[in-house]
Amino acid sequence: MNRRFFLQGVVGVASLSQLPMLRALGAGAGPTASPGFKFVDVTSSAGIQFQHNSGAFGGKFLPETLGSGCAFLDYDRDGWQDILLINGMDWPRHKQHHSTLRLYRNNGNGTFTDVTSRAGLDVEMYGMGVAVGDYDNDGFPDILVTCVGQNRLFHNTGKGTFVDVTNSSGLGKRLGFSTSALWFDFDRDGLLDLFVCNYVKWSPEHDVFCSLDGKHKSYCTPEAYRGETCWLFHNRGNGTFEDVTAASGIFDSSSKSLGVAMLDQDQSGWADLLVANDTQPNKLYRNQRNGTFKDAAVEAGLAFSSEGKARAGMGVDVADFTNSGHSGVAITNFDNEMTGLYQFGGKAFEDVAAQTGVGVASKNSLGFGCVFLDVNLDGWLDLAVANGHIDETVRSIRGNVGYAQPPQLFLNDGKGRFRDVAADAGGGFESPKVGRGLAYADFDRDGDLDLLLTTNNGSAYLYRNDQLAGNHSIRFRLVGTKSNRDGIGATVRIVSGGLSQSRMVKSGSSYLSQSERPLTFGLEKRDRVDSVVIAWPSGRTEEFKNLAAGRCYECTEGKGISPQDGY
Repeated sequence: MNRRFFLQGVVGVASLSQLPMLRALGAGAGPTASPGFKFVDVTSSAGIQFQHNSGAFGGKFLPETLGSGCAFLDYDRDGWQDILLINGMDWPRHKQHHSTLRLYRNNGNGTFTDVTSRAGLDVEMYGMGVAVGDYDNDGFPDILVTCVGQNRLFHNTGKGTFVDVTNSSGLGKRLGFSTSALWFDFDRDGLLDLFVCNYVKWSPEHDVFCSLDGKHKSYCTPEAYRGETCWLFHNRGNGTFEDVTAASGIFDSSSKSLGVAMLDQDQSGWADLLVANDTQPNKLYRNQRNGTFKDAAVEAGLAFSSEGKARAGMGVDVADFTNSGHSGVAITNFDNEMTGLYQFGGKAFEDVAAQTGVGVASKNSLGFGCVFLDVNLDGWLDLAVANGHIDETVRSIRGNVGYAQPPQLFLNDGKGRFRDVAADAGGGFESPKVGRGLAYADFDRDGDLDLLLTTNNGSAYLYRNDQLAGNHSIRFRLVGTKSNRDGIGATVRIVSGGLSQSRMVKSGSSYLSQSERPLTFGLEKRDRVDSVVIAWPSGRTEEFKNLAAGRCYECTEGKGISPQDGY
């Protein structure tokens, strides 16, 4: 059942009546083991006071259902991950509040300070998503905020402030309905290029009247609007960007894109892109290594559901959750469509959501943000999903589906099964929310990964991860020299006591959001890593041996590896 049928009020009664039973089966029946960690909601104690403004005033404008995202970044390079929360604003002629994004500086003691005004980011815009990347290789992360209207690029001065360089960079004078975005070096010239998802052709002036009863306005589905192409901008290296959307083969006006993630499907060292589309086929833009891309989603098995239907793709993440050396894929979808979980089978991907337990457990949920992370540090990547519906009237249409929905946290047992442990995670994590953005970072530098979750027209939530099982970890922070300074696109592979794992340094993923850049590997009780191999985007490969757990290592391309103080 897709978005169109939901808003027409059509309900598959027989199949829906079975969903509570199926969900229980997917989550596992009977007593379950402790997940080995607990979450603590530290939002208030950390000083995060944020309220998202969707601008909703009763006009039922489409963007009001979708926002917004969040990011972890170390904007001042002090070694502590800061927080950026994107915000919307009131619509013209309906002005009531002044609302902006919020930048919170990590104080290094479990608290944050709001430095939005001091940093020069106290600017109103209808923000949707965020992508963080050092596009000029000066060592300080810059910020791209996607918007309804004009996207904004903020250059980091390195002095604790940002400057709006949208127009001078060549990104100005482009109006759209942009959603997720990412930085990546598609031509491997050492400079980060920019990919931006666009949803549909919509503006307040061209809003379509949709209604369930023919009298009262309701939120439209994306079918009511024409699609819009994504954009690709090539970094010229002088602070400006060139629009290469058409020349690169990316142009496609049928797309309705909400999420994007990097991958290197053929392990060639050239970054590909996976785009999650809403009610349109997903796209896998395979890098042709000559400045162009080719859509290979159909033959790769990622364009449609296993039934051959286009689903309502929202968020997406890519990671090696099987420890096979090959990345898998998660794509969140509309309720009754299940989250897609794709495993690479050698020639194509296969959706294994149903047999792994993720499918039936996510059947009643409408997923947005999703991230792979090793939440219990056992060496196997788990999957976290932010859920929430698009319309507060859903309960009256579908009695078993709520507007606010519990997030999900699927624990990977290392044997091909996932178990939703959100109810056991603690900290109120399982409480229903109108979830949207989701990102992770080790904000308190204790070696495990914490979660940041945003809600539509509501609060943000920061969950601190406290380990209970005594598992170890090791972290890596990469600095490129010939490669882009962020090391985006680099792959790190480790072997520890017979367990092999791999991670890619990436921008984007999830939904409208960005997680931290450093890589975290869980080691369970292992206290050393036998070998570490880094494949840089430049083509350089480096290997290091016999590293101690419980540390963060900074790896500078061509200059070796050095342990940092603590994590």
